Amino acid sequence: MSDIQKAPLPSKTRVEEALDLVHKVFPGTPQYAWPLLAERTGTEVWVKHENHTPIGAFKVRGGLVFMDDLTRHGASGGLITATRGNHGQSVALAARRYGLNATIVVPHGNSVEKNAAMRAFGANLIEHGEDFQESLEFCQDKAAADHLTMVPSFHPLLVAGVATYAMEFFRQAGELDTVYVPIGLGSGISGVLTAREALGYKTEVVGVNAENAAAYALSFAQGQMVTTNSVNTMADGVACRVPNAEALEIILSHADRVITVSEAEIKEAMRIYFTDTHQVAEGAGAAALAALMQERSTQQGKRVGVILSGGNIDRPLFQSVLAEAGPCPGCPKALSDA
Repeated sequence: MSDIQKAPLPSKTRVEEALDLVHKVFPGTPQYAWPLLAERTGTEVWVKHENHTPIGAFKVRGGLVFMDDLTRHGASGGLITATRGNHGQSVALAARRYGLNATIVVPHGNSVEKNAAMRAFGANLIEHGEDFQESLEFCQDKAAADHLTMVPSFHPLLVAGVATYAMEFFRQAGELDTVYVPIGLGSGISGVLTAREALGYKTEVVGVNAENAAAYALSFAQGQMVTTNSVNTMADGVACRVPNAEALEIILSHADRVITVSEAEIKEAMRIYFTDTHQVAEGAGAAALAALMQERSTQQGKRVGVILSGGNIDRPLFQSVLAEAGPCPGCPKALSDA
């Protein structure tokens, strides 16, 4: 596909403006090359720590940029959005910062601790539906009925905002050979693609789905939108069964590959993060590392980036994941000899 035909991305100037806005709220997040991860994978592994934002996830960047634009254009009153948690925290934090009221719709059985965090940021929380898609459809109806401003989960302003983490990442780590990025609704990988194109890098960008929530992987393979009837993954941040059309266009145009990882691989990656870096990663946050572990034989000797997109996981679930740990044949020698 020629460059002329590719789906448009936010400009470098727009991302630079977003960087200035985001850095007024927090000073960016770190990126570290962890030696135990390098020993485990045979690669130089750089981790972008989006678990270190004010909401513990990358989404805060997009929310700040979207809300700033909304208020500049005179918006006031109530907002509404649907979420599994991190997008909702972003909207709640940004709404409070700009003096707006936020209603957040989540599915039944959503993360207790993410729900608590959204309420703590001042949001009105509504539980509706069995998954994100049902929450979203209810949210759209309620926005129209109650004359609320709908905050989407995917939008060019959100992409410009989250692209700021990728710009930070590339500027500190340099031109990596490969970057693995989890795909929920698509703003994260779109942000990485935006930064790559803005900097003129040749980095391979690989999207990651859970096997049990593979709508984007299936859509990428077929070159068109594919929906699934259900999702069944503990990684709620990637639990999407209906791709966003705009996001899919960008991914089809610019991404190099989209792969899937199993529930067992996601959980193992969560344990590896804790063992090798003492970082807590939620399921979606660990998906990129799970993908690298799956493909480590083809990444030997390369410089690889993984996006730890968030660390918001309920304590009982994280405890159960850690408790499942068994023998570790792939552990680094430094740990095996301990």
